[in-house]
Amino acid sequence: METKTLNEIRITGFEILVKNLGPKDAVRFIQSYSHGSGDYTKERKKWLETDFDKVVEGIIKKRNESDNE
Repeated sequence: METKTLNEIRITGFEILVKNLGPKDAVRFIQSYSHGSGDYTKERKKWLETDFDKVVEGIIKKRNESDNE
């Protein structure tokens, strides 16, 4: 089985969308996606550095605040 390039996959995918949704809805579908922002790798490292006990403390604190409202 031959591995397709990313560009080939995109072309095939768009052709399938157009065939099944029609040109206008295929474009609308593509436009509904965004690439997002930020740097997931850097943010993930920061999240993983957080001490688990601190995370649990924060959850308990939030729950207590909700219960007191």
